[in-house]
Parts: sequence; C-alpha cells; structure tokens
Amino acid sequence: MTTIAEIQDHIEQLRKQLEYHNYRYYVLDAPEVSDAEYDSLFRELQNLEQQYPQFITATSPTQRVGGAALSEFSHTTHSTPMLSLNNAFSDDDVIAFDRRVCEAVHVTEMIYAVEPKFDGLAINLVYEHGQFVMGATRGDGYVGEDVTLNLRTIRAIPMSLATLTPPDRIEIRGEVLMLKADFQTLNQAQRNQGLKEFANPRNAAAGSLRQLDSRITATRGLHFFAYGVGECTGYVMPATHSAMMRQLAEWHLPVAKLVDVVQGVDGLLGYYQRVGEMREQLPFDIDGVVYKVDDLALQSQIGFVARAPRFAIAHKFPAQEATTVVLDIDVQVGRTGAITPVARLVPVQVGGVIVTNATLHNEDEIRRKDIRIGDSVNVRRAGDVIPEVVSVVLSRRPADVREFVMPTTCPVCGSHIVRLADEAIARCTGGLYCPAQRKQALWHFSSRRAMDIDGLGDKLIDQMVDEDIVHHPADLYRLGLLSLMNLERMGEKSAQNILAAIEKSKQTTLARFIYALGIRHVGEQTAKDLARYFGNLDALMVADEETLIRVPDVGKVVANSVLQFFSEPHNRTVIELLLAMGVHWHDTMSVKDVVDNPLSGSVFVVTGTLPNLSRDEAKAKIEAIGAKVAGSVSKKTTYVVAGADPGSKFIKAQELGVTIIDEAELINILGKYEHE
Repeated sequence: MTTIAEIQDHIEQLRKQLEYHNYRYYVLDAPEVSDAEYDSLFRELQNLEQQYPQFITATSPTQRVGGAALSEFSHTTHSTPMLSLNNAFSDDDVIAFDRRVCEAVHVTEMIYAVEPKFDGLAINLVYEHGQFVMGATRGDGYVGEDVTLNLRTIRAIPMSLATLTPPDRIEIRGEVLMLKADFQTLNQAQRNQGLKEFANPRNAAAGSLRQLDSRITATRGLHFFAYGVGECTGYVMPATHSAMMRQLAEWHLPVAKLVDVVQGVDGLLGYYQRVGEMREQLPFDIDGVVYKVDDLALQSQIGFVARAPRFAIAHKFPAQEATTVVLDIDVQVGRTGAITPVARLVPVQVGGVIVTNATLHNEDEIRRKDIRIGDSVNVRRAGDVIPEVVSVVLSRRPADVREFVMPTTCPVCGSHIVRLADEAIARCTGGLYCPAQRKQALWHFSSRRAMDIDGLGDKLIDQMVDEDIVHHPADLYRLGLLSLMNLERMGEKSAQNILAAIEKSKQTTLARFIYALGIRHVGEQTAKDLARYFGNLDALMVADEETLIRVPDVGKVVANSVLQFFSEPHNRTVIELLLAMGVHWHDTMSVKDVVDNPLSGSVFVVTGTLPNLSRDEAKAKIEAIGAKVAGSVSKKTTYVVAGADPGSKFIKAQELGVTIIDEAELINILGKYEHE
C-alpha cells in the first residue's frame, strides 16, 4: 500500500471481511476462520484507522465496542407503527382466527408464514442506502428510544446490507435477545461480583440494551433476529412475507431457521406442536409462535383492528413461571455428595407441568433471595431440569415464616456435612459409604487411572447398585461368580473376566489408591504428591493441616478436604475393609527418606515398549524414589529409558547427549533407592 487510495481501499476490504466473518459466526453459526485469525484482522483494521482517522466510519466493525455514556436516550418516531399482536391461548382461538381471516378475503384455506415468537425486546433498524443509520426500541409502538450506539455493539446486526442495490431507506423489525448460555454466564458474573442477578434472559436483554453506557452493552453478548419490514422506499420488496424474509437473509440479516410456510389451520397447529416440542432445546427463549398471512396484498386487504393487525396472531405457550407457596425446605444429596436445598411447594402448573419441588441451589442463594418457609414465591421451569425459585413475593410474606437451617449430618447416611472455605456448596463427607454417592464412588474407584478394574463400566455399576449387591468399593472384592451372572447380559465368561480384573486390581500403588478414594480436590497428580510425600497410608491418614500443606501444591483447601475425608468414620471403615480384602501396594520412600537420595528431582523419559514393565508401572517405580517422569526429552532430562521401537525421543536423546538406559539398567538404578 503506497497511496492513500490504496490504504482506503484496504481498510474497506478489511471491513467487508470482518462483516462477512461476523455473518458466518453470529448468523449462520458456521465460522470459517479461527478466533485468532479474526482478532488479527480486527487489530489490523484498528491500527490502520488509528493511523488514518479520516477513514473511520460509524459503521466500521471497530465501532461496535461502545462509546461514551449518554445522560439519557432521545426519542424517535417510527415511520410506520410497530403494532403489537393479539394472542391465542388455545386451539379454539387459532381456529377462530383462521376462520376470520378466510372470511375477510373470501377464501376457503389460507397460506400462512409461521415463525417463533422470541422472548426479547422488539426493535426497529433503519438502513439508508444499505448503511445502518439508526435503531430504536418499540416504545409505545409509535415513539421509541434511540439506542443506535448500543445496537452497533451487537455483532449479529450488519452495519451494511450485503447488496449492491439496497433500498433508499428501509425499516427492519426484529428482536434483540440474549442466548441462554450467555444469560447463564452473565448471571454467574453478577454472582461473582455480589451484584443482583437478572430474573430471565428477556430482562437481561432489555436491561443490557437500555444501558446508557454502550461499553457495558458490548460485554453482554446480545443477539438479534429479523422478523419483518416497516417502511421501504426505493425498492420493490417481494410479494409474500416468506419471500421477504428470504430477502433479508440474503442481505445477511439473521433470520430464525424455524421460519416456515404452512397451509390452513392444521398447518398452524402442527407447527405450534412441532416448535413446542423443541422449545427447551433451542439456544434462546421463545414464548410462543406467530402466524401471519403470507400474501402481503391480502394482509393489506384484511387490515387492522385497534392497535393490532387482523392478519397475524401470536399463539402463546403455557407460562413457564407461576406463583406458589413454600411448604418446607429440605435437602437432597447428589452423586458427588453436593447438598442441594429443595423447596417443597404447594402444587402449581408451570409450563404445562404440575410442579411440587424447586431447587434452591445452595445456602447462599437462599440467604441472597431471602427465601423462607411459608413465603409466596415465583417459580420458573426451564428445560428438563428441576424448576427453580426465582424470587420472593415480599408483599405476601406472612408473620410466621421460618428461616432455613442447613443440617449438620447427611440425611441419607448420617455422615457429617461440611462446607469448605471459598465454596458455595456444602457436601456429605461420607464419599465411600453414602448410598446417594454410591454409583459415582464406584465408577471413580474402578476407573482406569484409579484401581483400573477393566470391564467395570457405568452400566454394570448401575446394575450392581440397583440390584443391591454392592454398597461400597470394598463389596467389589466380595463378589462371586453367581452374583455377577445373575445380572442382565452377563454370561459366565464375562463374569469371570470381571472377577479376574477385580483380583488383579488388588495389587496397586499408594498414589492410585489415594486417587481412587475420590477425595474432593485430590486429582491424579495431587494423589501422587501425597503418596510421594508420606510414603504410606497411615502417615497420610494421621497428618494434620500443618503437615499436609508442606506437600508441594497442596494448600489449605486441599488439606481441609483431606482432613474432612479421613475424619469421617464411615470412610475409614471402608478403607479398613478394602485392606482386609487384600488391596495392597509397596510403600515408597517418604519425602524425609528422599532428602538424601541423589535421584530426587531427576527427570526420566520412557520411550518404546519395555520387555517386562508397562509404561505406567515404570512411571510408578520412578516416581516412588522422588524422581519425575516427563513426556518429552530436553536438556533437563537425566535418563531416557528405551525399549523396543523407541522412536523420535530416542533420537532426540542421542542428539542432546542424554544418558540412554534399558529396563534392566533402570531396575538396577531404582533398586539402590527403593524403600524396603
């Protein structure tokens, strides 16, 4: 780029590329480039605009980030009114609507355009000669608030229409909304900052779009769908609503994939049922569907009544929120021991389903929302999850309400309930024993990185627990052939294989055993660190907090979790039973023994197939003497242990002059320092 004209042309090309990639990402949900590549193009445009500010335009992608806060919104009049729709709540209402429409234009059956009814905020976008110039809220239908700066931050809204022959001026009507995933992220951020949460995505979208500071709007991840056209000059639009929507999509405006065309009242009701069935799986909230006569000329002929069109109607879904009374609050125990308070409610219909229970999430949520036993509350049902209490109707609070008190013992197994520092969730400490956690505990205990019981998958564990033949991990080592063969799809050979795998798992390592216990916050690496530091289980079980936090990468949270686990008598009982059933390992050198060990801190790399030791066995033996096992060869590598077909690591070791040994030499080296 050597001339100003070439620079200006390059800037325009960058803008077109970014708008195209916005369209691919936000409208088609089919991006062509990575986030990093998009960011690179964006930064290039930013830099050029900083160098040549005379080329900055209001429709540039760089201007979507928001500007200085306004003191208030100005008002603007819509060229054509943004009318509301009448509602239908039953099949009879829809049948009556279809009859009125057909009678008005003397036809026996009507063709309808159908679409989802978004639960967001209606807006009007104005484009002049293809460029976005202004956007406003619906307001009272005639006058709305100018929110142009905030709308510029929504990347789903194109700043330029993708056409070389745009209308002179066009009003595009649509809905600003917040996707469910973005709503959850926003509320989590609100919780983290101790701020008030939004009640639902619609409120969040409305509040975000009406921010006086557009920089805040830019962070909220708002989305947009077009659903109609108001005034249009200097362009002949298609003759049907469905074709008009296709035209908007060709101009790169987001149009919902659910738009369709149906025939007659049966088509309307079929669409309503079809969309209703997929409602919970949609990435955004809808509260119904909209039916419109497809032919625009017939729309004009049918006309309007009061402030609503006669040619269209919204068929609403049953409400997903309702008000009821909290009869009591008790707790449920999850698969991982999480204690979740649950409100027991006076039965109420929400979203077409009778609701009697609603989650309260955790104790902090109950305090934040000030939910008490006896309160009237608003309940929401969304998806296939348990309904939740949204808010309290304080004006209806009776004088005899009672506050919730978190129990101190698990209602399922009687183990202690604790809440660790910096955690919102309280948990049952009887992880190995608690029936509520039984399946999760068994699955984790038998997993490959834990006790490695081959063939013991989640479906088999489900069967064993459901048939009441296994209550905790130690029961696995009591299983007999007949008890397994009685399970569904379990033949004699399969049962023998399972028993052989269980027997094989008795020989393990201390690190694997610690990991298999399922102590909260103790992952595979932490389990290795604990095993390496203490050398044996007894020393770990009696360690206090001060001793535990001396272990590398073990802080107070992990230390308290370990203390709570081993202080629970039920867990210690299961551990004793496991040891009594023959689970064993070779104790290793503790950190105190390793101090004088010259191999402590050495780095080994294992490559190729060793003749006798598996990769995991070799790794365990090396780590048992305080050395480390790395996945790649570097100048810091002390030894490379090479077996058959060693590959590139062997070559790299030769190039760097790293000492290469075989399995026999490894065993000889380790034998000098292994704990007897």
